[in-house]
Amino acid sequence: MPKILITGMSGTGKSTALQILGSRGHRVVDTDYGQWSHWVTLPDGSPDWVWREEAMVDLLAGHKEGALFVAGCKSNQGKFYPRFDHVVLLSAPADVLLARVMARTNNPYGKRPEERDAILENLRIVEPLLRATATMEIDARAPIEQVVQQLEGLA
Repeated sequence: MPKILITGMSGTGKSTALQILGSRGHRVVDTDYGQWSHWVTLPDGSPDWVWREEAMVDLLAGHKEGALFVAGCKSNQGKFYPRFDHVVLLSAPADVLLARVMARTNNPYGKRPEERDAILENLRIVEPLLRATATMEIDARAPIEQVVQQLEGLA
């Protein structure tokens, strides 16, 4: 019953990969939606979209059958790395990420200039941290079918 976290910057294809994995019968959870995440205020007063820790504990402890693919990129996800069998970083260059977020129609994030600036800042600061802790990195410039096959290979 492998548990696989798919992480990476906006525009790497996490949600698209989850949709395909789900259509193939795998259990999938996109932590950008529903009961999985919520806004908190950090000590400096800034907002942060983080995992609901109790919900994530219950999800990971309660998973008993088949592969579980979880997607997200949250500041508190590292607390859960020991509960995953694999932490997979999807990565792509800045120009690819920005083109994808501008073209997508299922998620408005990345359309505004300040959001694109945040993506570039996260690429510079956050992605190296994710890379250092990932068990595997997949080049998200590859065709999505190839990315999904690599993910399924972990299951």
